[in-house]
Amino acid sequence: MDNVWILAQAESNQGRSGITSERVTEENEAVTTVPSDPNAAPTQQKTKPLIPLWILPVLILVMVFMLFRGPQKQKQQRKQMVQSLKKNDRVQTIGGIIGTIVNIKGDEITLKVDESNNTKITVVSSAIGKNMSKD
Repeated sequence: MDNVWILAQAESNQGRSGITSERVTEENEAVTTVPSDPNAAPTQQKTKPLIPLWILPVLILVMVFMLFRGPQKQKQQRKQMVQSLKKNDRVQTIGGIIGTIVNIKGDEITLKVDESNNTKITVVSSAIGKNMSKD
């Protein structure tokens, strides 16, 4: 241990006191140095940030990509499923009604719900929850 520094606040009769530093030598002698201007502002040391600044925008971009990618992918899969529907497919609506497709006309799909009474209902294509024929 060649250099040991002791930092202490020096007392003074003036309103503002200066900070002094003492270096202790091997013979335990204290060498005191007093700043030449006690009213001078202390200099600040630059510290390294904990996280580099470029990481934060990258993390935000990744989070935004992950948040928007999932719903877009599900929407695309659902659209593809609705477009692939054809006559005689067995489907389930989002309301839980199970039926067989009788007719597809534009955005309207006619489902045969009951075979014995020949009950049919018409729903929009967005009401189809899943295609049970492919499952």
